[in-house]
Amino acid sequence: MAELLRIYEENPNPRDMAKVIKVLKSGGLVIYPTDTVYGLGCDITNIKALERIARIKGVKLEKSNFSFICHDLSNLSDYVKQIDTTTFKILKRALPGPYTFILPGSKSLPHPFKKRKTVGIRVPDNRIALEMVKQLGNPIVSTSIRDEDEIIEYTTDPELILEKWDNLVDLVVDGGYGDNEASTVIDLSQEIPEVIREGKGSTEIF
Repeated sequence: MAELLRIYEENPNPRDMAKVIKVLKSGGLVIYPTDTVYGLGCDITNIKALERIARIKGVKLEKSNFSFICHDLSNLSDYVKQIDTTTFKILKRALPGPYTFILPGSKSLPHPFKKRKTVGIRVPDNRIALEMVKQLGNPIVSTSIRDEDEIIEYTTDPELILEKWDNLVDLVVDGGYGDNEASTVIDLSQEIPEVIREGKGSTEIF
């Protein structure tokens, strides 16, 4: 049974945030708000938690397209090959924001992702998500929680999310109603930026 925990983005309660971090550090799965849709995430360093998410999504962990949620760009070199000035300027201009950037993966990627040539990096413009990653001390591996309903696509109401995911996750962070438009995905792993998916983030800056 998952717990529903109300956290206010303007002023996240430190005691509540500590509870979220405890769940993540103990290998739990957390559904949390971002600047786009609600995400399902776990600690990047916890293999069992990563495998749980892969099972839920019905994919092999090694072949998954999960994003790495980062607090800022300071630890990028841990997961991404050295990037040029132009690419870095694009990242600085767009983040934090509703974008997922595909970047060339480095050799120091966590074990399950070693064979990946690229990684998806997110720095969402949402204080709850950013505080989670900052206090955890490393990225969260994350995926959007899609809805089976083709019309709705994404569930925005945390109480409905809890109802549906109650037996699959450990904690649902209620940060208010979510958005129902996913992030814009931009591939920066080649010379010319390529828009893979148009979502909430404007593509005009590219």
